[in-house]
Amino acid sequence: MPTADDEAAGARLSMLRDTLAGIGRTLDEAATCAELTRAVVRLADGTAAVMRRTGQTISGYEAITGDADALPDARWAAAVAREAAVPALGQQLEPWLQPVSSPRSQVAVCAPLTSGDDVYGVLVWARSGPPLRRAEGELLSLLAERAASHIRHARAYEAVNRTAGDLQRALLSEPGRPHPNLDIAIRYLPAGGGVLVGGDWCETVRLHFGRTLLVVGDVMGHGLEAAVDMNAYRSSLRYIASADLPPHRVLRQMDEIASKEAELRPATCLLARVDPGRHQVTLASAGHLPPVRIAAGGGASIVPVPVGPPLGTGFGGYESATHSLAEGETLVLFTDGLVERRGEDIDVSLARLSAVRFPAGGGLDNVLDAILRQLDARHAEDDVAALAARPHVRQGPVAGAESP
Repeated sequence: MPTADDEAAGARLSMLRDTLAGIGRTLDEAATCAELTRAVVRLADGTAAVMRRTGQTISGYEAITGDADALPDARWAAAVAREAAVPALGQQLEPWLQPVSSPRSQVAVCAPLTSGDDVYGVLVWARSGPPLRRAEGELLSLLAERAASHIRHARAYEAVNRTAGDLQRALLSEPGRPHPNLDIAIRYLPAGGGVLVGGDWCETVRLHFGRTLLVVGDVMGHGLEAAVDMNAYRSSLRYIASADLPPHRVLRQMDEIASKEAELRPATCLLARVDPGRHQVTLASAGHLPPVRIAAGGGASIVPVPVGPPLGTGFGGYESATHSLAEGETLVLFTDGLVERRGEDIDVSLARLSAVRFPAGGGLDNVLDAILRQLDARHAEDDVAALAARPHVRQGPVAGAESP
């Protein structure tokens, strides 16, 4: 039969387990630091804060829980943060350090935030009263160690996110230039505004005789790998499109190339060859959603397009379809993140987009802003890429005489 001491020990263990589980619930370093200081104060009272270390740069007090005036001189804590290091093999880590002197009748402790061979700063704790018992110091050290492990993961996640974001922005910032007879606008929104970017992309390629090839694609997945694969698809598209093939043959060749790369992820892709001189657009799709055509008066409608399998499957079977696209009409290509909603039939999603109405004569930026706003794209569950294009017949030389 358990004794009162056993029950008390079990309660303390349960509380400690719950406290540890409450640290590092996200991949956000600042949130982890705040969870750490709240947990420390909950277990040991007093005041707690964190000083973060990046290289040899030390922050000021952050994530303060309790009375900030009770914290020791920040210069002392910063010195500890700079000198903190992982102990040599076989040596015991001193779990906590105390200042030699303090102007107040209080105790202050620094517990290094160490994980592996890295030091991420220090946990600083202070209270008025008796000196800290070694068991309390070791408890603070345990909490600091748990937080440091999550900080390590958060920084690794941030580094990958930043790299993927830089790559995505670099790729999206330099689309090809369309002919002057076609105005375009492009938008890209990562899902949630802060998750890893994915493989959504837009491209424009100049063709002969005043025509422009518009492209929107979506590589399956998110992150750096999807962005790298996106670059591979984009490079092959530019190379193949330079031969001025019909859109369905461009997709066929892209599929053949991609299917031979075992590590390349499948991707959907929509091609639209716009010919303002003939008031036409020729479409071909590799598993991608159809575009929307917005009339000069502001009404929108879905433009049908034959749909083949995604790129990278090797199945082929792509077809093209040609539709009218008059001067002043707007064609909008987009990835599925713009319209798809969990548990909703795709036909319902597309109907919601085609129901959007636009003021006559609005600019392309206004058109995309209206679509993103009315479909609440900033809260979409997937990345969103959208390209709007509007043809206009130029005055002067005949468009058919132009070269790329």
